[in-house]
Amino acid sequence: MVERKAGKFNTSSVILISLAHLLHDTFGAFLAPLRPLLIEKHRLSFSLAATLDLYQRLPSLLSPFIGLLADRMHLRWLVILSPGVTTVAMSLMGLAPSYLVLAVLLLVAGLSSAAFHVPTPVMVRQLSGESTGRGMSFYMLGGEVARTLGPLLITAALGIWGMEGSWRLIPFGLTASFILYIKLRHIRVSEAILAERKKKKEGSSWSEVQRFSRFFLILGAYLFFVAILKSGMTAFLPTYYYTDKGESLWFANTSLAILQLAGAAGTMISGTLSDRLGRKSTLLLLAASTPLLMFFFLQSSGIYSIFFLILLGLFLMGHTPVLLAVIQDLPSARPAFMNGIFMTLSFSIGSLAVVLNGVFADWIGLEMMYYLGTGLALGAIPLIYWLPGKRKEKA
Repeated sequence: MVERKAGKFNTSSVILISLAHLLHDTFGAFLAPLRPLLIEKHRLSFSLAATLDLYQRLPSLLSPFIGLLADRMHLRWLVILSPGVTTVAMSLMGLAPSYLVLAVLLLVAGLSSAAFHVPTPVMVRQLSGESTGRGMSFYMLGGEVARTLGPLLITAALGIWGMEGSWRLIPFGLTASFILYIKLRHIRVSEAILAERKKKKEGSSWSEVQRFSRFFLILGAYLFFVAILKSGMTAFLPTYYYTDKGESLWFANTSLAILQLAGAAGTMISGTLSDRLGRKSTLLLLAASTPLLMFFFLQSSGIYSIFFLILLGLFLMGHTPVLLAVIQDLPSARPAFMNGIFMTLSFSIGSLAVVLNGVFADWIGLEMMYYLGTGLALGAIPLIYWLPGKRKEKA
């Protein structure tokens, strides 16, 4: 059993969970690189193509219930099985004969993803001692590197086997689950969570929802203003380069990989920085810088656009580890349930943002959609004042 001790940061175990995050999300990141080809194959509008993200994220509505389950069972089994399930579903998209089959595959992948992402931050919290922000940075580093490797992996697979041959990646995901079984079968944090709950005033799940309802309303609004720009970049950047700019599919997907790689560095910096500078001060820095960098990216071209794309990735992806640390800082006796609510908000609002971006793209074009998202992103700044925590705080 792994105990959570003050000042104790279990580096090896945190890195292991981060690697599990990398393995899972590499295969979960196939949709955006495949979207331009799916649009051509199934003759989809931007709006209809955007709804594919909705199917992948819809199961996140079950995250609170998964959180309740995770508070009572061995978390590691959800972590072990999810990469294999996600890989099977995402690798079969190239063979999907219709939009309906795509929707079913993405629903399965979304359910597997929710089962993975709800318990893992709780595991990281238990393994991070008092350095929760640092632990979340390690955790999100795995996810962001995965979103760098995912586009490169699926693009390479398309180049070798074609769109209908993407199913050949399935053994990689099944092998990943087997490796996780070997590595994670001895890690136990559920008992530590239950012991911690006994030390706190434990309430019902509904009482916890009521207790933190104002916080989650403010957080939901903050997530929307951040997601409208973030989802536009992660979901439509390859399509923007491929259809609007006339670039090759390889260049378009490589640009997404560059954005995500910069985001990986950003997540590593932001969570650790929030342990020192404070959660709210770090969020303020990110929320104020992102729209400015996005504006410069849209105004630039050539090597300068890549420069601003890298800077944008550093700041655009940095919100999540800080927010995960904020969630785990809450004085709640049900950490997995709280994280489940956060994941539901995050994924459902992200889905809504993707669909809205698709509607905007059909209406005013992809480039004007990005300008609109840049303006809306400014709405996140005043909401930081009402989030919990001081401008400078100890984790």
